Amino acid sequence: MYEICLLPGDGVGQEIIPEARRVLENTELPLRFVGAEAGWATFETQGRSVPKETLNTIVDTDATLAGAFASPKHKVKGFFSAIRYLRRELDLYANLRPAKTRPVPGSTQGIDMLMVRENTEGIYVAQERRYGDLAIADAVITKSASRRITRIALEQAKRRDNKLVIIHKANVLPITSGLFLETALEIAKNYPEINTSDLMVDAAATKLVLDPGSFDVLVATNLFGDILSDLIAGLVGGLGLTPSANVGSENAIFEPVHGTAPDIAGQGIANPTGAILSAAMMLEHLGENNHAKLIEQSVDQVLEAGPVTSDLGGTATTREFTDAVIGAMRL
Repeated sequence: MYEICLLPGDGVGQEIIPEARRVLENTELPLRFVGAEAGWATFETQGRSVPKETLNTIVDTDATLAGAFASPKHKVKGFFSAIRYLRRELDLYANLRPAKTRPVPGSTQGIDMLMVRENTEGIYVAQERRYGDLAIADAVITKSASRRITRIALEQAKRRDNKLVIIHKANVLPITSGLFLETALEIAKNYPEINTSDLMVDAAATKLVLDPGSFDVLVATNLFGDILSDLIAGLVGGLGLTPSANVGSENAIFEPVHGTAPDIAGQGIANPTGAILSAAMMLEHLGENNHAKLIEQSVDQVLEAGPVTSDLGGTATTREFTDAVIGAMRL
């Protein structure tokens, strides 16, 4: 029996996570679901974006499937982003963002890559301060964090096409980005079977647009990985189709990469693809590879033949799309 924490969060997360649960239930795997709260709405009612009970539930279950978490665009006293808090508190140091060609308009052919993003440090440590018209943000890079994220990337490359690209900006930031590059190349020497190279982040952005099929696994620091993984998602059809995983030594949280979509929240028309594919990633993480592949193949079948949601040019509701995926799974 697998125990799965469901963390819908805010906005459309409240609609897509129940649909992903329906897909999981139709795998007939032994699953037990436990609901929990987190996000902006939780902060407004409880004064914390992640209550202690939620953290305990995540720790006590086998994996967590999350929806989307809202954050205000201005500083709110006492508020800390739910997903950033969870990444830091649970040491979910690896953010895995796959991007694969999907049968939808605008999806570039021949793409099957994985961004491995360091999830705990870099400029996202949020150590900022302001002195009048001067604002300063610290970036933190450590050898230990650089080592472990590179190992994850190399292990992922071993299971794929044995190619890894290290993304950096060591020519301009020789101390911080330089330490990351130096450490990554050092770890890569232990994996001689992996074809390892490095690219500056700006050159990588250009090559991702011009020749995306040449990439397999990329590894990057937090900010660079965040930006480039959204670029990659745009190449295969958009954020609505893209899953992700936040993985640590003990815990893992799987979530679509899109936001809360407040403009359509509550209307029942959100595209659940990202959440369903995140559920498939979760099953793969749990060792249920065949069920994970079945879900992904069924999603692709529906994306190609319909019905699809309005963001993809269709008229299907969130539930109708999920019904079609479940139907494809049963064929």
